[in-house]
Parts: sequence; structure tokens; C-alpha cells
Amino acid sequence: MTRDCGVLLHPTALPGPPPCGTLGAGARAWVELLGREGVGVWQLLPLAPTDSTGSPYSSPSGSALNPWLIDVDDLIADGLLDPVDREALACGGDPGRLDPAAAARRSVAVGVALRRRWDLQPAERRQAFALWRRQQSHWLDDHCRFMVLRRLQDGRPWWEWPGPLVQRQARALRALESAQAPALLEEGLLQWQLQLQWDRLRALAARSGVRLVGDLPFYVAHDSADVWRHRGLFSLALDGRLKLQSGVPPDYFSATGQLWGTPVYRWSRHWLGGFRWWLARLERQLDLFDLLRLDHFRALEAYWAVPGGDPTAEHGSWKPSPGTRLLALLQARCRRRGRLLPDGRLPLIAEDLGVITPPVEALRQRFALPGMKILQFAFDGHADNPYLPANFQGEGWVVYTGTHDNATTRGWWDSLDHDSRQRVAAAVGGQVQSPAWQLLELALASSAELAVVPLQDLLELGDAARFNTPGTTGGNWSWRLVQPLESLAGPLQGYGAMAARFGRAAAAVGG
Repeated sequence: MTRDCGVLLHPTALPGPPPCGTLGAGARAWVELLGREGVGVWQLLPLAPTDSTGSPYSSPSGSALNPWLIDVDDLIADGLLDPVDREALACGGDPGRLDPAAAARRSVAVGVALRRRWDLQPAERRQAFALWRRQQSHWLDDHCRFMVLRRLQDGRPWWEWPGPLVQRQARALRALESAQAPALLEEGLLQWQLQLQWDRLRALAARSGVRLVGDLPFYVAHDSADVWRHRGLFSLALDGRLKLQSGVPPDYFSATGQLWGTPVYRWSRHWLGGFRWWLARLERQLDLFDLLRLDHFRALEAYWAVPGGDPTAEHGSWKPSPGTRLLALLQARCRRRGRLLPDGRLPLIAEDLGVITPPVEALRQRFALPGMKILQFAFDGHADNPYLPANFQGEGWVVYTGTHDNATTRGWWDSLDHDSRQRVAAAVGGQVQSPAWQLLELALASSAELAVVPLQDLLELGDAARFNTPGTTGGNWSWRLVQPLESLAGPLQGYGAMAARFGRAAAAVGG
């Protein structure tokens, strides 16, 4: 197995004008820079549209791409927009922070501009869009309907819409398609161009020797096109409200557990349907990425189900999941389509953080999926701490200094007590002067097959650059890099050289 190294950075955080990073020139320059410096992996968060706070883990449409990421300059270069549109679509604001409201307004305006110029496009382009639209109709049609209806219904959740729309009555959907044809076209054109921009970026990554690692939330948002379209697959009451909801039980960190408010799956319905929805969902993501991190992997073995009306997760219960059957079906399908890794494994990473039971570990090992190790969790003073590199068993791991949900390593270090700092110093073999880079060296020296560092740690940034604080609703997902990408050449070159010392080098895509 090739040992590799990577950087965690979501494209919304790429530098550029407000309100948001895009899939355009900045993303291409980033990929080329990674490849040039021998960094073989770019890990991203989910690319789906976000909720109103900017969270990509709570999406109104799990198969769509986030329209905030569309690049206007590329649309102009491709002849889909006119240069005069650039000024009309420009947003003011702070280039160092993502502005969700401005990003949402801009993406709607881009869709309108694309539609207004659509009749001027050559016939070949219109035919190409029609073909793509038919190929993606299994998710695209309902995504477009859902986004248009949300605006028409002033953002109300789908179960509060008029009854015929809640029930997806054919007459109501036909009326929508007739009355809102321009708006539906705008949503479709946005998704098509996002797909083309992403495809170009992925092709560049392949040429540059950079693998793209995506991220898939285990659950889907209650207020989403997925649940609205496939409500029978989810634990919902007749009125569309939650019957059973997701979460995790009380533990050392939370006396009442965590309540996530997403519907749990009616696994019996998935069994009866041959897991078609789940397989299509996974394949859509594997069309986008070389590897896919499956969030909350433990729920593939058993999930915590909480009554839909409960305000906390205290009174839930564990229920079994058919993860073995689902992964076996995915493995068979990937084998037929040539999508397994060269060593025969599924192209998945299991997010197995937290309290993991032996059956969950057995499921991960059965399919030889790499799990996750976070070095910030390693220094509690227990010699058997599973996050200490000395305790890693084998190579089947992806090791991180921290993730998007952690403090930056600089911020983490600043918050440590004296004893914890002494344990870190003992682990790195000397005085801690650069905690992020010294922790990174521990990751690179470990047995894990892949080491990943958030860009904030590579730049030794403090907690002002933290991307997300779980359990909070304000100020998350908004950090952006303000310095030009060219200035990252030094840190990335140092990272690549350090990785090479530990036998890590960019791998062939899929390898």
C-alpha cells in the first residue's frame, strides 16, 4: 500500500473575491500546487448545497452540487455569460469570510443570467444539456422542484406546504412545471455547469497526481428533496413529521446525548427495494471523488433512534443496521464497474471516532476500510489511548492532526494544561515550539497509510481560523484563506519534503 499525505480544505475557503471560493481558477491553481509539491490528496467536505448557516452536512439535496461554488469567470470564458454580467454579479463584503446570504443571492442571480442567455446558445450546447438532464433525472428533477418550491413557500419545510405538494400529486407537479418552467431551467443549468466545472477540476487533479477525497453524511436532512421524494424510506409520521430521529446517547461529554433532528432509515423498506436509493446515493458520490469518507460509520452496524418529539437524545435505543449487506452490494457493484481500489478494497474511509463497539470494528475490518485517528485526542495520559501512533494497529488508518470539527492545532495547544503539554513534548521527543508541524511530523511518521493536515495547521493559524465548533450555530463554516495561493508554495514544499522522508509520496489516482 502506497503511503500518502494530504491537505484538508473545503473549496468555499479558497481565496478570491466575496462571497465564496469557487471551482474556477483558484481551485485549479490549488490542485496544481498540491501536485507540484508532492502532496497527493485533497480532502474536501460534502459538495452538496448547504443549510442557511453554511453547513454542508445538512443539505436540502444530497446529490446536487452547491451553487455557491460556481465560477462566473469560467462561465464567461465558456460563452454562457457576457463580460457585462461580471459586474452585475459581483458581491461586496469581506473576502476573508464566507457570507451565506450573499452567496445564496449570487447563485440565484447566476441562474437567472444563465437562463436569460440560454436561447442564444448553439444547438449543440442545448442538446448536450438536454441529454445530461435526462441522464441525471433520477435526482435532478426533484432537486430543481424542491429548490423552486422552497422559494415559493418562503423557506417553509416541505411538510408545511399545501397538501397536494406535500403528497407530490401528479397534477400539482405538472402545474409547477408549467408555471415555473424558467425557474426550473435556472436550477438545472446551475447544476449542469457546476458539474462541468467540477469535471474539469477532477481531470486536472488526475493529471496532477492528486486524489480527491469527499465526505458523505450518514443521514440526510429532514427538510430535503431526498426525504420529500422518498418519504417511505424514512421514519416519518403520516403528516411528514419525525417519528424517530437520529442522534447519539449520553456520554462523558454530554449528559443528554446529541440530538441531530434527521429522520432515521426504515431499513426494512431499503431491504425490500434492494438498497437502490443507498446504492445510487453512494455511486453519485463515487462519480465525484476518488475516495469517500463515510461520516458516522458506526450507524451502519447499529443506530441510536430517538422518539421524534423528544427534546434530548436521552430516551433513545439502539437498533440494528444492515451495513454488512449494503457494503457487500456496493462492493459487488464497484467490482463490476471497475471502481474498486487496485488492492480490491472499496474506495471508502470509515469515520469511526468516539465510542466504537467490537461489532462496529468487525464490520470495518471485514471490508478492510481504513478508520480515522485524530492526534489531538492522543494525550490524555492513558498509555493505551488508541489515538497514540504507537497504538495504531497496522496501516489501515487515516491520521489527522485535527479535522474541520476541531480547534486548530495552535488553538488546541494554547488551551492545554501543563501535564498535557508535557505528554506532547515526550511524544515529539523535545521542546514544543511549533505544535502544528511537530504533530504533523508524528502523523507522517506513523504507520497510517494516509496522513492529512488541515490547511490551517500547515499555516500554524490560531483558533480564529477554526472552521466549525460542533454544538454551536453561529460563525461556523465561514473561514476563508486571505493570502494568495502562491504564498503557500513554501509550506507545501516543506510538507512534501517531510512526507518524503517518511516514505510518503503522491500515489496514482485510485491507488
